[in-house]
Amino acid sequence: MQTTITGTTLPVLQVNLEPGETIIAGPDQLSWLAGPVKLTTTTATAGSSGFWGSMGRALTGGGLFMTEFTAEGGSGLVAFTAQIPGSLHEVQVGGGRSYFIHHHGFLCATAGVELGIGFQQSLGAGIFGGDGFTLQKLSGTCTAWVELGGETVIYDLKAGEGLQVHPGHVGMFEDTVNFQLTTIRGVKNVLFGGDGLFLAQLTGPGKVWLQTLTAPKLAHALAHYLPKAER
Repeated sequence: MQTTITGTTLPVLQVNLEPGETIIAGPDQLSWLAGPVKLTTTTATAGSSGFWGSMGRALTGGGLFMTEFTAEGGSGLVAFTAQIPGSLHEVQVGGGRSYFIHHHGFLCATAGVELGIGFQQSLGAGIFGGDGFTLQKLSGTCTAWVELGGETVIYDLKAGEGLQVHPGHVGMFEDTVNFQLTTIRGVKNVLFGGDGLFLAQLTGPGKVWLQTLTAPKLAHALAHYLPKAER
């Protein structure tokens, strides 16, 4: 299997599959393909054994169904593009290393990926923290690709070193990073600050990938230019 990432603002991942090789993605991720590639849409993949097991994955934004792309009888090509302006990141999963990613971050992965609910530290983080706190856990043994919005800023936190981050800007972090929900202090900050009630507290050791653009902020910026429905 050979892969290339092409482009800058809206990059594309192209995966060249040898016979028998498989790549797994959400059913709406495919951009184009070439050659003898078989598509199999199922709930029993990415670490799920069936319908009910896939429900947890769906709750985090990963989708109820996943599609397996397998080259049969020859080499094939499958391409996946970014959904919003940003970047694509390749990560190696396995050997005791897993990741927590934002709930629209999973692009695709090789066979052996496990994708599920990633509430770390507190159940409240998954319920009250907004988009940035609904996290997928990326584990198993595979190579995976993650999509982050806008520019990417990476911090390699030392033990005990921390960051407080607006939840939507949390793109991905290693499972060694401690994740907690914190509240913004002060009534004026909560009511008039415009940043919501919660911040994510990330404490090392481990790497953290922050994204400068979130889908809700992009939608809000474009809403002014969209035609308004007539009453």
